[in-house]
Formats: sequence, C-alpha cells, structure tokens
Amino acid sequence: MTTLTDGIDTRSDSTLAGFGLDIRPIGGRIGAEVQGFRLSGDLQPATIRAIRQALTAHKVLFFRGQTHLDEVEQEAFGRLFGDLVSHPTVPSLAGTEHVLDVDGSRGERASSWHADVTFVPDYPSISILRSVVAPERGGDTMWADNVSAYDELPEPLRELAEKLWVVHSNVYDYVGDRQNRSEQALHRYQTVFTSTRYETEHPLVHVHAESGVKALILGHFSQKIVGLTSTDSRLLLDLFQSHATRPENVVRWRWSPGDVAIWDNRTTQHRAVDDYGDQPRVVRRVTVAGVAPVAVDGRRSFSRSIVRASAAA
Repeated sequence: MTTLTDGIDTRSDSTLAGFGLDIRPIGGRIGAEVQGFRLSGDLQPATIRAIRQALTAHKVLFFRGQTHLDEVEQEAFGRLFGDLVSHPTVPSLAGTEHVLDVDGSRGERASSWHADVTFVPDYPSISILRSVVAPERGGDTMWADNVSAYDELPEPLRELAEKLWVVHSNVYDYVGDRQNRSEQALHRYQTVFTSTRYETEHPLVHVHAESGVKALILGHFSQKIVGLTSTDSRLLLDLFQSHATRPENVVRWRWSPGDVAIWDNRTTQHRAVDDYGDQPRVVRRVTVAGVAPVAVDGRRSFSRSIVRASAAA
C-alpha cells in the first residue's frame, strides 16, 4: 500500500517508474540520474511529488539533454515546486523574474563549497541549474551530502554539533585558495554581491522540514561559531566540513549543454570546479523559496543584521 507523508511519496525508485522516472543512482550516498524524462512547466502534481520523493532520497537529481528548456520554461518548471525567489543582491537575467545568470567569462566561478544563499534565514529549499554552454573539458560541479556528514559523526561530535550556532554572511573570504583570481569578479563581488550585507544565525544541525532527517548547515558563508573565538570557530568548522566533503559523501557531474541538476539545498553543499581556463561556461539557476531551519531544540534561524554597503561606509 502506498502512503504519503507531508506530501512526500514514500515509494521506492522502482515503483516511481510509473510516473516516467527511470532513476539510476550514481553514488552510494548521493546523486541519481533520471533518464529519458522531459522537464516542463506543465507536469502533473503526482509527477512533481515523485520527483520530490526521489530528491529526498538522492539529494541531487540529474536530467540530461533538456535542450528544449529556455529561461521562461525553466522558471515555469521551478514554480511547480513552490514560489521562486531571486538572489538577494545579484540582479536577475534581463527579461526574467528569477533567473540567475552565471557566466565563467565574467569570473563568476563558485569554486568553493557552499549551499545557496545561507546568509539569509529562509534560504532556498531547492535549486535548479541548467547548463547553457559547457566547456569541452573541465567545469564539473560537485555536491556533498550534509545528511551523511551528520550521521557519520562520532557521538561526542554529534552532541557538540547539535548545540552549536553559526553566523553566516555574504561577506566572506571570496579569494580563498584561488591562485588565479579574476579582478573583474572581485570587483563584482565587492560592488554587487555585497551591496547589502547580511548576517544570519543558523544551527549547525537542523531538522529537515519535510523528511525529518538531521543535516549540517555548512559552506563558505559560515563565518563563525557563536560564543567561540575566530580561531576555535575555524578549527571546528573545518572539522565538520571535512566530514561533508569526504569522497564517500560527494558526487561529481560532467556537464553537457541542456543538462539540468535539481538539488535539495537544505541537505547538500556544492562546488563548481574551476579548471576550465578560458573556455566558455554558462549556467542559469532558479531557486525555490524555503523556510527558516529548525534546530534540534526547536529554535529557528534568525537574521542578525541587514546593512546596505553605502550605509556602512
């Protein structure tokens, strides 16, 4: 007998084939390809529930060859999962409401681990990324499993993690370990991405709003653990991050034009691999609205401050 829990279909991958979903897991813990399926903005609610079920199980889904999608259709498909939200500071692509255009030729290379927009309390629940131009080699994207990262923690670390709160901000070490930084991209980061400065407190461990699983909230927007020094914060954040990005918890996707990736932004991190030099790489993203995460003790994430850069100057 089939059951539904909070709108999530609990059937196995094999029975989801009845909705046209031929699901082929890629990694042992994260990632699956959905083969032979055409995405559109007029899919039936039962099919969207089936995709949500697969997303809950695999955390990131890949659909090859969706070359029929344009920006309008990508937005229409995204709305089937909920209200779309624009990036808080980066303008949407001209002619669209919510499409974020990421062009590697402008130096827009998200080459460090992050979950999308965790510097606001109600950060996106789902992200949908479409490849428009793919390099001939390089430019892959990796996703890390924050649920498995939590599950595999030794009990003392798990207990510690559940007590910690972390400040997330869009003002972070943008250059990081990049050897060849783009001055154009650095200028865009300073004038556009941080045109308004956000600080939010999230629990390090949250309870997923739909599935009830526990997952870490990590990534490069994580700046400091509340109540600790910067040094101690970084040591602990690096420790927990190292569990998330173990090879066993990571899946990697080689892009072709028209490929689409859909991921649960509440249970994953991702990183674009910056190894494609001067080759063109363009991807476009829409994000589905989320709700403020809930800690193990029931407290919700909250905003610490929102400051326009001009006001801070």
